[in-house]
Amino acid sequence: MSKENKNKSKPEQKSQKSQKSQKSQKSQKSQKSMSIIVTKGGLDEGYPPFILATTAAAMGLDVTLFFTFYGLNLLKKDLNLKVTTLGNAAMEMPMMGGHMAMPNILAAIPGAPALTTAMMKNLIKKNGVASIEELRELAVEAEVKMIACQMTLDLFDYKPEDLIDGPVLGGAATYIEVATQSDINLFI
Repeated sequence: MSKENKNKSKPEQKSQKSQKSQKSQKSQKSQKSMSIIVTKGGLDEGYPPFILATTAAAMGLDVTLFFTFYGLNLLKKDLNLKVTTLGNAAMEMPMMGGHMAMPNILAAIPGAPALTTAMMKNLIKKNGVASIEELRELAVEAEVKMIACQMTLDLFDYKPEDLIDGPVLGGAATYIEVATQSDINLFI
């Protein structure tokens, strides 16, 4: 032991070792990270998590998406995503040179959800916006980690083979482990 270390008390030595260990852990985790809890699975609601995840991955962040409850729909092989006006008071659709608000009551009219879904799909196609399937594929290519909530899978009676290849199964503890290590945590 050097003279310097002999003169230091044991708590000081432990504190220095702890600081070195923390510095080592920080240097190992020098890459910024982001996690997103995905709870919604409608056509319009599927865009934010995939756009944010692929953008963050392109910027060099380590990204994890945790799909739970209705968000799990976004991992299904066969996507049949819809748009609803219900509970979305801010929804406006461009029509006749302006924007028409879509009232909540519209959701109660037979055929209206199909109409709003068709209108949204038309807007997506007309404006050259990538589809959810394309964005999901980009996320896989960008090595975005995807966790499918095991409890939700069981609750809604889905099977792992109903989902695309790639996501791992996990629960709240799996996500929390990721979230505690993430620089950015989002809930969508």
